[in-house]
Amino acid sequence: MLIGLVRDSVMQCFCHSCRAPVLPAAHRRSAPVKKPVGKPRTKQPKKVKFITTEIRCQEMSKGGLAYEVILAEPVGVPVPRRADSPEKTPSVEEIQEKLKAAEERRRSLEASKMAAIAQKMQKIEEASRIRSEQTNSFIVNTKEALDAKMETHEEKREAYINELRARLKDHLEGVEKTRLTLEQQTAEVYKAIEEKMNTAADKRDENIKKMLERLREHEEQVKKVRAGNQERFQQLESAIQEKLQQAADRRLLIEAEQKEKLRNHERRAELVRQNKSARVESAGTATSG
Repeated sequence: MLIGLVRDSVMQCFCHSCRAPVLPAAHRRSAPVKKPVGKPRTKQPKKVKFITTEIRCQEMSKGGLAYEVILAEPVGVPVPRRADSPEKTPSVEEIQEKLKAAEERRRSLEASKMAAIAQKMQKIEEASRIRSEQTNSFIVNTKEALDAKMETHEEKREAYINELRARLKDHLEGVEKTRLTLEQQTAEVYKAIEEKMNTAADKRDENIKKMLERLREHEEQVKKVRAGNQERFQQLESAIQEKLQQAADRRLLIEAEQKEKLRNHERRAELVRQNKSARVESAGTATSG
């Protein structure tokens, strides 16, 4: 039985693509042989005939056999060559139809190219419009922000000036109150002097001298206070004027910087528009060329 199996495996096709039927073995002689249905899955190789010339059997181990099959040189089956078909000369009508079809293809290709170029130009114009709208909106927003900032600055400056004026007014009111108090005290002193002059005739001259000295000192003190208050008022007034001048200078500097920024931005926007127009012109010249 083992020899029959080996013989069957040797006699079948070695490529396994033609699906050659296997010869029935000794123990399967009664079983019917089924032919393969359908075409093979792989490409049929070139049929080669092998002729078995010799089979050698050798016992390698206990219960094992090794077979050596010696085959002859393969004999190739030549493939029949197909005869060359005569060349067909095209007619004038066929040539004209081909030329007409080629002209139609060329026109359709040019139309598609022009449509693509028109679409690109539309996209470029849309992008330019959007860019100009963004630039205009940026300029408007910048102007609005600058105006709002300047208004805020003006409000802060006015508030600061009003605060300084209120403080100066309070200081002047305090000075006036001090002056009134001093005048009241002077009046009281004069009244006391008069009373003492009426009550103390003996010490009149001495008391008058002392009181006049005190009055002179008091008047000098009042003059010093007035001079100091006047000097402080002048210092405050000069400080207010200096701060107002500094605020005006800063405002002019800020306005100049913002105007310069706006001019630079407009220049850049103009350069961008010029570059886009140059690109569009170059694209149009390239398309026409």
